Amino acid sequence: MLHIPLDSKTPRRVKAQTGGDVSLEDCRNCVTFSVNESLKRCPIQSEVVLYYDKCMLRPCLLQMEEAQTMLSNVIIPTNQQEEYRELVLSMMNNAAVEAASSRKFGAREANFTAFKVYGLVQCTPDLTTQDCLLCLETSNNQLPTTRTGARILLPSCNSRYETYPFFNKSTASTFSLPLPPPVSPPQPEFSNARKSRSSSVLVVAIVVPVIVVVLLFIAGYCFLAKKAKKTYETSPTFNHADDLTTIDSLQLDYRTIQGATNYFSEDNKIGQGGFGEVYKGIFSNGTEVAVKRLSKSSEQGDTEFKNEVVVVAKLQHRNLVRLLGFSLEQEERILVYEYVPNKSLNYFLFEPAKRGQLDWTRRYNIIEGIARGVLYLHQDSRLTIIHRDLKASNVLLDENLNPKIADFGMARIFGLDQTQENTNRIVGTFGYMSPEYAMRGQFSMKSDVYSFGVLVLEIISARKNNSFHEMDDSHDLVTYAWRLWNSGTALDLVDPIIIGDCRKSEVVRCIHIGLLCVQEDPIDRPALSTILVMFTSVSMTLPVPRRPGFFNHTRPIDPLDSDQSTMSKSVAVSTDDASVSSLCPR
Repeated sequence: MLHIPLDSKTPRRVKAQTGGDVSLEDCRNCVTFSVNESLKRCPIQSEVVLYYDKCMLRPCLLQMEEAQTMLSNVIIPTNQQEEYRELVLSMMNNAAVEAASSRKFGAREANFTAFKVYGLVQCTPDLTTQDCLLCLETSNNQLPTTRTGARILLPSCNSRYETYPFFNKSTASTFSLPLPPPVSPPQPEFSNARKSRSSSVLVVAIVVPVIVVVLLFIAGYCFLAKKAKKTYETSPTFNHADDLTTIDSLQLDYRTIQGATNYFSEDNKIGQGGFGEVYKGIFSNGTEVAVKRLSKSSEQGDTEFKNEVVVVAKLQHRNLVRLLGFSLEQEERILVYEYVPNKSLNYFLFEPAKRGQLDWTRRYNIIEGIARGVLYLHQDSRLTIIHRDLKASNVLLDENLNPKIADFGMARIFGLDQTQENTNRIVGTFGYMSPEYAMRGQFSMKSDVYSFGVLVLEIISARKNNSFHEMDDSHDLVTYAWRLWNSGTALDLVDPIIIGDCRKSEVVRCIHIGLLCVQEDPIDRPALSTILVMFTSVSMTLPVPRRPGFFNHTRPIDPLDSDQSTMSKSVAVSTDDASVSSLCPR
């Protein structure tokens, strides 16, 4: 990036930037051309932004504003647009993370059916890591994905993807040298003045960074000294700004948490599961929290635990429980969440005295809210996150009975262009696990879709999936629902409490969607984005559901399959609400 003062008659200072894949010679030529063009085309304007394939020119103080969009003329076939969108956004978001954390430049490529997709993102080097990531997220979120290529241009960053290699791949992976200033046409009458000015700029360029480093050192020392003096009586102030979430802002004093929970008193205990105990806590400033005291059997290292906490704390959605902080002291691992007053969904759904409070409208809103929360984890958060333990006891209800997904102890983060992962350590709750995960250790976004489908059927029927005990030849709720659907009596599944006060067509459609989610083949299950369209668009024709996974429990396990045989030795599941949920590294 170059700071270039323009002609003295024009009150402008601009910054020029070239791509990380552009050679020094091409950079000089492009910047020189851009400067001349800006003076020629816009001689009196104070703010000018010029975009070229190899460089960009913008005012120094100009921040993000309305984006400029360029599109390819070739449209992706409708039946492939959803898959193409997921691939492009995953590729571009991973490139954005790389750019923000390194040299403000990231390039990626990925395979899609019969062709490759190439992506490139870039920030101006004057942006901080957080500002760069925020700018690129803004840019990526505006990228149209129905075309084979598109480009979003902002004054501080840009994003582009194409189906051809529009950047120099070898140069993009190695180029990191600072760019020299462009060569200006010689003007002899001002040569001495310019030499003097260049000397002054050189002195400033050396002195200013030294001063900045010293000031940063002093500020860091003062911050650490202030933190060391903080006593445990001080109530924590929780930071809700996502871009400022750091380990230091999340770490809480263990003694402060002890005081808030009355030293983990039994009177404050509000839950217990395979992960440990949950206590209600109240800090001295009146903030109510839910405190998870994790079991000490976890083999996760301190560094991985802290990284996990930062990732989960950055998840911000109205249908996700917010992680506020943690403590890692005296062999204790504590997670502090926002307090959700109405306990969990299963507390209302499976208690006869409580489930009457969940009429059909509330149940429908809960189903839709859960879908939106899972969609955020799969697609709209910074990283693709698979929950792996979606069930009624992990859905909390706020004061208005709105759902909030909780317990990310077994969640897994997918990497670049990743759609599936295998594991020999199968953890979760039996009855909610998809067949391919329980039998072969394969999990993906479609594993969460299966769990969501089971949850939909439970919410409609107010019956647990594992409560049938082979009644009427049905081993579980999924089998029971499938038999009713095939016999044309789907409404027999509905909870009798709400059957007289619900829209029967709406209920049948929800049962239909639930059965689509629990189909045996993961490919047949719809993505969460499609599921939300199914809920909101009654005009959309739904496909006919196929046989669900675990139907009659007749699917054999091949003894020659190493993953399946391993599962019988290492699977860790629960039959009800006490899931094994230690915080696992990704």
